[in-house]
Amino acid sequence: MRIIINIFLILLIGFLAFMLYNSIKEPIAFGEEKERRKAKVVNSLENIRTTQEIFFKMRGEYASSFDTLINAMTNDSIPFIKLEADPEDPGNTEKFIETVTFSPAIDSIKSLGIDLASLSKVPFADNLDFEITADTMEYQSTNVWVTEVGTKWKYFMGEFADPRFAKYDSKYDPNVTIKFGDMNKPSLAGSWSR
Repeated sequence: MRIIINIFLILLIGFLAFMLYNSIKEPIAFGEEKERRKAKVVNSLENIRTTQEIFFKMRGEYASSFDTLINAMTNDSIPFIKLEADPEDPGNTEKFIETVTFSPAIDSIKSLGIDLASLSKVPFADNLDFEITADTMEYQSTNVWVTEVGTKWKYFMGEFADPRFAKYDSKYDPNVTIKFGDMNKPSLAGSWSR
């Protein structure tokens, strides 16, 4: 009888240790995976933001589709404006000569390490593109260009896309969009930096 009780206690202790391990393992796994996936998605969004800024410099507007953005980065040139003092009147600080030179956008994109082939793709999501929008809006009595690019957390979080994981991170909501830009104000700030 005593042996049976000892075996039962050993099994009970083993079961409780297993349950304790699992209760600690899941939140740690969630936190690590969330940060790993977020870092990759944020990197992709930062690359898109950079290309949108280059596109804006070239065209004075934001691209409303990835096809337009990628085509411009592949085929267009970026204007670079150089201001120099007028050699005929070097003492006049208000008189400058403006020189505009052009450089292929693809050279800048390559030097930044941006891969245009995967630019629109959401990491960890099977062949899913980021949502991209761009338009004009009136802001402080002026027409300005705005853009917004992002995706919902649930599309790239895999097995952790379930709302039940919010118990490990009170700010986590898989239905919230991680993005940069805002269609309601001229801003290119990222939601991940708030």
